[in-house]
Amino acid sequence: MYRSVLKSLSFCFKSAFMNYQFSELACAHGVPQVKGRLKVHNEDFIVDEVMPIVPSGEGEHLWLKIKKDGSNTDWVAQQLAKWASVKAMHVSYAGMKDRHAVTTQWFSLHLPGLADPDFSTLDSEEFQIIEASRHDRKLKRGALSGNRFTLRVTDLQGDTTQLDSVLQGIQQQGVPNYFGEQRFGREMANLDKALKMFNGTFRKLKKQQRGLYLSAARSWLFNQLLSQRIQQQSWLAPLSGEVYMLNNKTACFVDEDPEQNFQRMQDNEINLTGCLWGEGESMARQQVLALESSIAEEYEDFARGLESARLKQERRSLRLIPQDMQWSIDGATLNISFTLPAGAFATMVLRECIEAM
Repeated sequence: MYRSVLKSLSFCFKSAFMNYQFSELACAHGVPQVKGRLKVHNEDFIVDEVMPIVPSGEGEHLWLKIKKDGSNTDWVAQQLAKWASVKAMHVSYAGMKDRHAVTTQWFSLHLPGLADPDFSTLDSEEFQIIEASRHDRKLKRGALSGNRFTLRVTDLQGDTTQLDSVLQGIQQQGVPNYFGEQRFGREMANLDKALKMFNGTFRKLKKQQRGLYLSAARSWLFNQLLSQRIQQQSWLAPLSGEVYMLNNKTACFVDEDPEQNFQRMQDNEINLTGCLWGEGESMARQQVLALESSIAEEYEDFARGLESARLKQERRSLRLIPQDMQWSIDGATLNISFTLPAGAFATMVLRECIEAM
C-alpha cells in the first residue's frame, strides 16, 4: 500500500516535470522577440576549454588536449582508457562538454612507470589529439577556469534590431545564472529520479548517478529562487540580508556596507547570490533568508532530501556576466562568442535573446 502511494506521488511529480518548460523561468531582458535555430550542425556550437594549468612536461600523468566532434566526454574517456590499456578510473577530465558540438578539452591518463602509448594507433573519426604533455598531477574535476564559446544561430525570424539592443544589455548587465536544461536530463527525468532516491525507491545507486540526481534537485531549487527574484525585480536590486560573491569567483561575504556594495555591483565587481540548498546555517539573513526558506518549503521533498544526503549549504551567483562578448548579425544568422566561468551555461545566455525553434 505504502509503496503504491509513493509510486503514485512519483508519477505525479514526473508528469509535472515533463510538462515543465524552461520558457517558464523568468527572463531578465524581456521575452525574446526573435526566434532561431541552434546546433543545426555540430560546428554551430564550438567550445574551447580555458585551462589555468600548463603541464610541466614531466611526471607520471599524460595530459592530452582532445578535439572532439559529436561525442560525449565519458565516451572519449572510455576510448582513451582502452587505447592506453588502463582502467577507466585512471582517466580524468576537468568538466563535461556538450555532445552535439565541436569541443576541445584536456584529459589526463595515469601512467606511472609507463611510456606514452603510440599515438599513431589511436584511430577515431570523432576525436583527435591536438596536444600531449606530461605532468606531475592528475587533472581534477573543476580544475578549468572557464570555457570559450563560439556559436552560430541560424534561420533568425523577428526584429533583429531589437536583438542587437538586447545583446548590448546582456553585455552590460549580464544574464540570470540559471542551471541549463542538460543538468536535469531528458524530459527532466533526473528530478523524478532524485525524488525516487530520496523516498527510498532507489536503494543502490552508483556514485555518479547519485551525484547527478543530487545536483538536479539542488539546481532546480536554485532556478526557482532566481526566477522568483527576477519576477520581484530583485535579482539586481539588493534586499536586506544579502550575501555577495566576487565576479567569477566563489568567495562570499555578507552585506555590511549596502551603499558601497550596491555601487560595486553596478560596476560588475560583485554579484548577489542565491542558496544552493543543503544542511547547515545560511549566510543570508532577513528578507533573503525568508525568501530562500520559502522556496525550500515549497519543494520540501527536495530540500529535506538534500539535507539528509549531508550536502553542505553553498552559494551561487545570481548573475552571469559573459566576458569578451562579440557578435554580428548577418541576415538571418547570429554569430556570437563569449567566455563563461566554469559551471555556467551558454544556452542560458542565448535564452535571454533567442527563442529556440
